[in-house]
Amino acid sequence: MLNITDFDYPFDPLLIAQYPLEKRDQSRLLVLDRINGKTAHRTFSDIGEYLRSGDILVLNNTRVFPCRLIGEKEETGGRVELLLIKQSGENRWEVISNKKLKEGTIIRFSKTCRCEVTGKYGTNYIVKFHYTSDWKELLSEIGQMPLPPYIRRAPSTEDRERYQTVYASEEGAIAAPTAGLHFTDELLGNLSLKGIRTVYVTLHVGIGTFRPVKSEFIDRHRMEHERFNVSKEVVDLIRQTREKKGRVIAVGTTSVRALEQAALTGDLRPAEGETGIFIYPGFKFKVVDAMITNFHLPKSTLIMLVMALAGRENILRAYDEAVLQRYRFYSYGDAMLII
Repeated sequence: MLNITDFDYPFDPLLIAQYPLEKRDQSRLLVLDRINGKTAHRTFSDIGEYLRSGDILVLNNTRVFPCRLIGEKEETGGRVELLLIKQSGENRWEVISNKKLKEGTIIRFSKTCRCEVTGKYGTNYIVKFHYTSDWKELLSEIGQMPLPPYIRRAPSTEDRERYQTVYASEEGAIAAPTAGLHFTDELLGNLSLKGIRTVYVTLHVGIGTFRPVKSEFIDRHRMEHERFNVSKEVVDLIRQTREKKGRVIAVGTTSVRALEQAALTGDLRPAEGETGIFIYPGFKFKVVDAMITNFHLPKSTLIMLVMALAGRENILRAYDEAVLQRYRFYSYGDAMLII
């Protein structure tokens, strides 16, 4: 039985990237061969050297919305920070708050927007918003990008563009699918010219990304459900790729989870809805041959997934190497290609 300690590794917190690089594709790239465990150190813009004509890249086109709101309690003026998690009705949202709130509390965000706490859902709150302008326009004005808690600074104007993939189109995520942050339009164009197809799935990254695994034995952990969609077009193109002996290369853990959820009953099929799929060592992959990913927190569900694909010992050795080589870690950090 797998224990949470099996997914720990020694780490230097100074390696956590607090800002993105100026150029997306100039991050470092650690290439790991999951068959023999060999590694190579490159730059992300070199990734095409490891991909072949006939391969297919699967990217998550979810778009992060500015769901971090800072307001004041109307009664006391106390500062409150809310994170919008899920819409639960007309003008109603499930939220996480940095402060304990009482039912009936009014929080004001601007002259035209306030909310009232109407109840609780587990440890989260349900609030009802009252506003006088268009909701999306309002969020773009008062909302901030929801940077992960290990980025210890306030969101900046730059984050609205950089904490978003260049191909983000389907709004609904509260965190970016960070493996995709390294791609530029130019790089994607060059890969296309090489004969590498690009397709898009959607998985709206939710709060489960940041939820720690609290169970001692990981098979007792339950993932938060997230909305996803794998279209018939994507399924057909992956089938064509398979028939021609091309490889399916998932960009990020979210793309992996969407694809493997769509194949959970056997064959890959079009699918949409919610997924709580939990991938850890012992999982039998049906779709994904290789993946691009960032470096993940110790004991997280994300590192469990990459160990499921590449092997625990391979990942631990690669992470030791990345720490020694001073790679940049986590959301704005460097990348790994597991091939």
